[in-house]
Amino acid sequence: MRILNIITLLLVIVGGVNWGLVGLFDFDLVTAILGNGAAETATSSAAARIVYILVALSALYQITTLTRLLSTRSAAYGSNTY
Repeated sequence: MRILNIITLLLVIVGGVNWGLVGLFDFDLVTAILGNGAAETATSSAAARIVYILVALSALYQITTLTRLLSTRSAAYGSNTY
């Protein structure tokens, strides 16, 4: 589980950096590295879409990991407030 946690955390970081680049500079790093796909449809390549899906799944996994961590800590301290 530890390796899965590290991989998903790295993918979430990649996604965050990519969104930052898109927001600040209108530059999509994933598409720049993996290709743009069909230019006339302005869609990402299949490889870029796979990376986007993996980033989204990693974020969902990290949410569940965070939820488990918070519930474990609140049980250890005997409080439900954060």
